[in-house]
Amino acid sequence: MHPSPPLTPLLDGQVPDLAAYLGRGGGLGLARAKALAPERVIALVGDAGLRGRGGAGFPTARKWAAVASSACPTRYLVCNAAEGEPGSFKDRWLLRHNPYVVLEGMAIAAHALGAGVAFVAIKARFDTERARLEAALAELRAAALLDGLQIRIVAGPDDYLFGEEKAMLEVVEGRAPMPRILPPHQVGLFARPGSPNPTAVNNAETLANLPRIVADGPASFRGVGTDTSPGTMLFSVCGDVGSPGVVELPLGSPLRALVEEHGGGTASGRPVKAVLAGVSAGVVTPDLLDVPLTFEALRSAGSALGSGGFIVYDTATCMVEAAALYTAFLRDGSCGQCPACGQGTARVADALQLLDAGREPADVIKVLTDHSRRMTGGTRCGLPKGAAALVGSLVARYEEEFVGHGHAPCERHRALRLPTIALPDVVSTSPTSDGPAVGGPAGPPREMERAG
Repeated sequence: MHPSPPLTPLLDGQVPDLAAYLGRGGGLGLARAKALAPERVIALVGDAGLRGRGGAGFPTARKWAAVASSACPTRYLVCNAAEGEPGSFKDRWLLRHNPYVVLEGMAIAAHALGAGVAFVAIKARFDTERARLEAALAELRAAALLDGLQIRIVAGPDDYLFGEEKAMLEVVEGRAPMPRILPPHQVGLFARPGSPNPTAVNNAETLANLPRIVADGPASFRGVGTDTSPGTMLFSVCGDVGSPGVVELPLGSPLRALVEEHGGGTASGRPVKAVLAGVSAGVVTPDLLDVPLTFEALRSAGSALGSGGFIVYDTATCMVEAAALYTAFLRDGSCGQCPACGQGTARVADALQLLDAGREPADVIKVLTDHSRRMTGGTRCGLPKGAAALVGSLVARYEEEFVGHGHAPCERHRALRLPTIALPDVVSTSPTSDGPAVGGPAGPPREMERAG
């Protein structure tokens, strides 16, 4: 029995053109996939244990099987490259470095699904990423490597909900990002009576894993990470760290390594006070910094792996101010279709803004708790549930700070702002020598603005 080859890293320097991509083994996964029946490709992805890298961590093969098993012959694929989660910028980093691996992954997925048309949904303001995608797509077409697959790039709005898969389908069809009721595998793109057109929506990083899984084999992918969270993942770290950026790590690595080794620890030298996994999960407190970066471990810790974006705050941070900042973002990003946001998210955000301003609502803990409970049912998307998880954890773990906030001016008020994605047009990576599955930091700290 031959040993599995080492897993090819996703972040391995800049890939300037198609010739360079093919020269480093690009295209091999697609060639092998085309030689296999679609169901065999799905089985390979299932054997690898690939899970979505865009948030929920749903098994990719199971999502594909739901689409491929449909009796409807018209099927679509959508690459979600919208990346609107505060603190996350790994998809943009990937597209700037290697759009070819994402497009090859799309071709493999389309073959497995039986889809003849695929879309890349990306924000219109991501000019550099769109330019790289368009150039790479033109090269692939000219080289006849797509074998008839039509890939179209859809430039969408800056709305947070554009990244929600049901809302994304609306944008692809030319409408505003308003989440639908039924999931895409049941009612997909351009559906009509008798033709539901099931659609698979996969994150850009998820698709980028496919070429190496098919080319190197599932055992190679499973040789890194853990049994239930195999492979590597791209992680963003920002906020109060000294070296904000993007790094590729094996799943199962401790959060502390991301914060202290790759993020450089806090820039101020003060201890870490809180780590947010985006805006839709519970806070990670300093006593939990050794939690493994896996879907299961973060969930057990009351948080989530999400899309791999972590925002670090030191002890000079007011958690009431942070809670007010992020709930206001979620309130303003709501589509307003469901009572959960209007009666829950909006009211929690309003109460927190009053508290942050020193005008404490009566019995603030009860107000926040009661409204948070209204944010979990009858929803079209996960926005209100995420808001409830974030606020609930902040109140529970920093209750004394919330209770006492309105009694005196806050000494820790910093005029916090959302983590800003501020990537330069010219990018580079510095892969480490720790092994083939570990990527280096994203670049100089000045390339990412700190959160506040």
